[in-house]
Amino acid sequence: MKKLINNPRHIVREALEGLVDTTHHLALVDGENIVVQRDLPGLAARPVAVLSGGGSGHEPAHAGYVGIGMLTAAIAGDVFTSPSVDAVLAAIVSVAGPAGALLVVKNYTGDRLNFGLAAELAREKGIPVEIVLVADDVSLRDMVPTDRRRGIAGTVFVHKIAGAAAAKGWPLEKVAAIAARAAAAVGSMGVGLGACTVPSAGTPSFSLGDTEIEYGLGIHGEKGVRRVDMKPADAIVDDILAQILAEVPDNASRVALLVNGLGGTPPIELQIIARHALATLRAKGLTPTRAWVGNYMTALEMPGCSLSVLPVDDELLELLDAPCGAPAWTHSGRINEQRTMVPVPSGLETNLASMPAGPLAATLERVAKGVAHALITAEAELGELDAKAGDGDLGASMARGGQAILDLAPEAFHTPGQFFASAAQAMRRAIAGSSGPFYAVGLLRASRELGDLAAPSPTQWQKAFAAAVDAVMEMGGAKAGDRTMVDALTAANNAWHAALAAGAAGKEAFSQAVQAAEKAAEDTAHMQPRLGRASYLGERAVGIPDGGAVAVAYWLKALQNGIKEIG
Repeated sequence: MKKLINNPRHIVREALEGLVDTTHHLALVDGENIVVQRDLPGLAARPVAVLSGGGSGHEPAHAGYVGIGMLTAAIAGDVFTSPSVDAVLAAIVSVAGPAGALLVVKNYTGDRLNFGLAAELAREKGIPVEIVLVADDVSLRDMVPTDRRRGIAGTVFVHKIAGAAAAKGWPLEKVAAIAARAAAAVGSMGVGLGACTVPSAGTPSFSLGDTEIEYGLGIHGEKGVRRVDMKPADAIVDDILAQILAEVPDNASRVALLVNGLGGTPPIELQIIARHALATLRAKGLTPTRAWVGNYMTALEMPGCSLSVLPVDDELLELLDAPCGAPAWTHSGRINEQRTMVPVPSGLETNLASMPAGPLAATLERVAKGVAHALITAEAELGELDAKAGDGDLGASMARGGQAILDLAPEAFHTPGQFFASAAQAMRRAIAGSSGPFYAVGLLRASRELGDLAAPSPTQWQKAFAAAVDAVMEMGGAKAGDRTMVDALTAANNAWHAALAAGAAGKEAFSQAVQAAEKAAEDTAHMQPRLGRASYLGERAVGIPDGGAVAVAYWLKALQNGIKEIG
C-alpha cells in the first residue's frame, strides 16, 4: 500500500486539521472529529443548524460542505465507519440553538443508529431535532425495499437544499420538509472500474478483471450488484440513466445532474460522462437546468463515477442557486442549453495554390499513404516505447499524423513541394505537443527548398531533407548527441549526403540514410538525455531508445519501401 499518510489511526484527524488550517471560515471541535462554521452567531440568533457526516474517505464530503448556505457542522468517523453517538451529540450541542437542528443521514445502519440516538439525546436536552434519511441508490431497486436503499452521492443535493433553506431563516419543520422532498426525489447509481484500499486494511477491498466493471456499488469500497464487461463511456451512461430515469415521475420536466467521481477518475473522463448524460436527458424529453461535475462523494481512490438526477421545480432551483460558502461547492452549476460554438478566426490556414499534376503525383500519393499506414500500425509500439521515458503520447501523435496524410485531397500530391506544404499544414492541425510543430516546420522548409520542381534529382531530394533537419534543429535547439529525434535525422542526412558525394545512385544513397537512422535510433538507448521529457529522468532513461528517433527510423524505412519508382 502506497498512501501519503503517517499512521492509519490518525489520518482522519490530520486530514481535518489540514482542511481547517487552509479554510478560514472553519473550526474544529476540541477532542472530536467535528468541523463547524467558525463564526456562528449567538445561540438565540442562530438559524436551523444543518448537520451531516458519516465515515471518512468520501472527501470532500462531508467537511468540505461546511459553510454558510450548506452544512453548519460535519461529523467524521473513521474511514468508512459511522461516527459515534457522542460525536454526533457533541456536534448538535456545539452548533444548534433554539431553532433546532436537521440531521441529513445517509441510509446505512451505523449512521441511522448513531445519528438517531444522538437526536434522541439532544431532544432530551431541549434541542429540537429532525432527521432526513437519504436512500437514493436506485441500483438496489430489485433487492431491498425503497426505504432500505443506500444513501450515496445524491446526498450532496440534499445538503445544499437544506442548507440554503436554513440560511433563509425557515423554521425547522419547513427545512426538514424541503430536504425530505429532495431526498425522496433524487436517484443515483454508480459504476466502479476497480477497487479502493482502506488504509487500515492495506489491500484492495475486491478485485476486478482487466475488462470488468461493476454496476451499482456504494461508497464504502464494497462490490456492486452486477459485474459486466467494460463498455464505452456512452454505453455506461445509457445503462445507469436507464435505471435512474425509470423512477423519475412522468410529469417531471426539469432536472439537475450530478456527475460524481469516486476518487480515482480524472476530470477528462468525468466530462465525457457529463457530455453524454446531458444529451441523453434531453433525448428523453427532460431539460437539464443545472449540472455539477467533479469529486463530490468519493470512495477513497476508487476509479469510477456515479450519476445523480434530481427533478426540480422553481423552489428547489432557487435553493440550489442560493449563495454558498462551503469550500467544496465551488460553482453555480449553470449550463448551456445547447453547446456554444465559436467560429475559428479566419487567416489561420496557409493558402496553398495547387500546381498542375506532375509526373510523380501518383507515386507521391502511393508512397505517402504507405508511410501513413506504417505510422498508424506502429501506434501501440511507439506509445509503449515513449511511455518508458516520456509521456506516452508519441504513438497516438504519429498515428494522427498518418491519418492526416490519408485525409489529404488528391491535388496535395501534384508536386513534391505542394505535398510537403500540404502535409505541413495537416500535421500542424493534427498533432499537438512538440511533434506537430517539429514535423510541420521541417516539411515547410523542405517545400520551400523544392519550390515548383516537378521531378527533383536525388541531390535535390537530399538538400530538401537537409533543409528540413536544419529547421527542426533550429526550432527545438537539439543537436546530435542530445538523445532526440535529431540523432536519427542528422545521421540519415549525413549518410545520404556522403553516399551521393561518393557516387552512389539515388535509391542506394537513401538506403544508406535509412540504415544510419536505424542505427542512430538504437544508439540513443546508451545516451544520457539532455533535452526533451526523457531528460527529466536522467540516468533512468538509459537503456531505452528515444521514441522520437525510433519514429524517424520507422517512417524513413517506410519511405524506402515505397520509393522503388523514384530514382
